Amino acid sequence: MSENPSTTEKLNFKTNPSDRHLSEYYQLQQDLVSISLILIGMVFVYVWLIYSLNVALNYLIGACTGVVYLRMLGKDVARLSPERMKLSKARFALFIGLIILAARWDQLQIMPIFLGFLTYKAAVVVYMLRSI
Repeated sequence: MSENPSTTEKLNFKTNPSDRHLSEYYQLQQDLVSISLILIGMVFVYVWLIYSLNVALNYLIGACTGVVYLRMLGKDVARLSPERMKLSKARFALFIGLIILAARWDQLQIMPIFLGFLTYKAAVVVYMLRSI
């Protein structure tokens, strides 16, 4: 008698806690990115209406960089193991490079870019409040 593969996978999933934790971690990553994108859209429109399109685009550049940073951080954390207990610092180069670019290029403004970058942190707070 052949067992349904999806049933077998479900049984293995229930018996292997590491798979369950990994699945929860990937769901957390996906939720954080989704919340970040929603917040970015809302704040972008608000900044555009209150300030200007230029400031809003600067915010958007920082916010998109923040999402990329969040994804890089998530992948770095997923690679942690008993043999490798240290996170890479390469993702900081992304942020540092963006701030240097903003300081050198006249069309870019540091403050909206920096605040846009921090939007992923607001997503973490929203996720935490939602899960309480």
